[in-house]
Amino acid sequence: MKKHILLLIISIIFLNCYFADSAPIKPNHSAFDKTSKPFTRYWWFASLIKEEDIRFNLDWLKANGFGGVEIAWVYPLNRFNKNDSSYTPRQEWLSSDWTNIVNYAVKYADSIGLGCDLTFGTLWPFGDASVPYEQATQKFGDSKWRQDITRSWQHPKPGYVIDHLTKKNYMPYFERLMSAFPKPSVKLPQAYFVDSWEVETEKLWADGLDKDFINKFGYDITPFMDKIYDKENNHHLYDYMSLISEKVLDFYKNYTSFLNSNGILSRGQVSGAPCDLISGYSLLDIPEGESMLFEPEYCSIPASAALLSGKTAVSSETFTCLYGWPRDYIREEQCADLKLVADALFANGINQIIWHGKAHNPKDCDTVNFYATTHIGSKGALAEEIPQFNKYLEKISGFMKKGNTYSDIAVYLPTEDSWINGIMPKEQQFIWAWGYYEMRYVYFPDELKGYNPTWINGEFLSKAKVNNGRLQVGNLDVKYLYVDAKYLDYKVILRLKELAESGLKIIIKRIPENPSAVKFENSIEIVKSLFSNKNILSELPKDFEPFIQGNKIPAHWVRKDGEELYLFFPNPMSERLKFPLDYGQSLCNITKKEAITINFNKNQYKLELIFEPYQSLLFKLSNDKITKIDINFVPKTPIQKKRPQDYVAPWLVK
Repeated sequence: MKKHILLLIISIIFLNCYFADSAPIKPNHSAFDKTSKPFTRYWWFASLIKEEDIRFNLDWLKANGFGGVEIAWVYPLNRFNKNDSSYTPRQEWLSSDWTNIVNYAVKYADSIGLGCDLTFGTLWPFGDASVPYEQATQKFGDSKWRQDITRSWQHPKPGYVIDHLTKKNYMPYFERLMSAFPKPSVKLPQAYFVDSWEVETEKLWADGLDKDFINKFGYDITPFMDKIYDKENNHHLYDYMSLISEKVLDFYKNYTSFLNSNGILSRGQVSGAPCDLISGYSLLDIPEGESMLFEPEYCSIPASAALLSGKTAVSSETFTCLYGWPRDYIREEQCADLKLVADALFANGINQIIWHGKAHNPKDCDTVNFYATTHIGSKGALAEEIPQFNKYLEKISGFMKKGNTYSDIAVYLPTEDSWINGIMPKEQQFIWAWGYYEMRYVYFPDELKGYNPTWINGEFLSKAKVNNGRLQVGNLDVKYLYVDAKYLDYKVILRLKELAESGLKIIIKRIPENPSAVKFENSIEIVKSLFSNKNILSELPKDFEPFIQGNKIPAHWVRKDGEELYLFFPNPMSERLKFPLDYGQSLCNITKKEAITINFNKNQYKLELIFEPYQSLLFKLSNDKITKIDINFVPKTPIQKKRPQDYVAPWLVK
């Protein structure tokens, strides 16, 4: 009997060890925790990808200071040629041949010390030719409409974009792709990438959404949907957006959970998504911003989400459509202009650059372009400067990953205002961007210029604790909360009241209104009670000194690592960059000086910032001493070109 029990115990131990070894385990660290070298998006155009060509492209990237790639699968090159309807031979999407060549690329990249992330799909929104009609994304008011995906790896074969709002519709897509994606053992942990939201959002709909809405809000939204963006329906629009946001957040949550269960990290952009942006970014293992199709300041949102959710790496798709959409000055890009953008991103919390990007080319060639990009290749104008520029990017990224972002005040991101405002005026729209919900033009308040603000939302206010008068959540620990919003959700108002009662000082600039069409009992009394609390202030306290004081407060980002601070000051010309850059916008021949005072731990530090042309600055504050860190990189002097006077920007809404 004892012998049988012993054998049973041994069997259980063996099985546990077997399944523990064979079951996928989420990596503890990402590739970006192990290298700060820039990655690049690596476009594979639908074609027969050859091993020797993969080696050629990856070897060139390795030699030029890149740390890894993100493979993206897109259309065949002849899709732009209306006169060429021929079928380009290729490894068929998700076939064994496709799996084998992707597996080779991942393993070869790993063998030469490059990371290799994979885009979890083809083209941009998730979808392909195997998505059934009944699982495709819908729009209210047109029961037969489904969003097409026509420029994928399978082009000219049409397909559908999956319904991102319904788990039972997108999980089969996840499972189908995961079964075909290779998963070799690699030194740098892999992440699968989800690009910016390019699902049609106008009147976005799904089966059962009407019933879910009634259950949540107690009334029927469908009578309002035909004119949901009209001003008289703005409170109903807010309720609609609230439910859509819940569905989209479930998508990102399930995306990360599914990948993690297969031993893969999630990396992605929530830009353009109709959801609470901070919550969306926080659901990804590696939140990612993008620029220049979004302004660099937008990246403070994913950077804030990382701080709130305890993440270190914050990546950004970088240099996209630098001079305009779709392909202005391609192969003629100037490194000094790129440095402006990179500096602006570092000054908004990004600490890992993803170049946009590298087109797959045949061996010993550099003839293939991706149309909406900055060109990486041996024949491009940037080729000579890329190795040294990448060393600069790597060095700044490494310092900006130390410790955590240092913040002294949390600022409520005005999500309710963006949802209720609906459609932006035409002068602010792009042909791909129409709604305030994207938060393309949301900036930290001007009066916080000398501080180190972090965005926060309702979710993280609900998770936060107040300890000795300080708001603490994730890696955020601040003394003050700042709220400047016309509308606040009822739950947020209740939470503000709780936080104030717990001892947190909150600066509220306006008396908030209810954004919902649902009226709440005692809401007026709750607001009155909130404002009667002694911890509710209307102005910044006079004893709350700015982190930086001076005649002109420079843009900056600060990391705190133990008792040490790392202060990055970007090239002054990188502040408030707008899309697109002018060709040669970075041209500069003067040295700029600025005397500032840094207030930290009740001490003051005098510092003179001396910006030589094209330069940014990095300092270390340790043991009451400020030390300058050498990050000198001098790009070639740029040439300026003006656009023709009759130039009409193709990205603007007429």
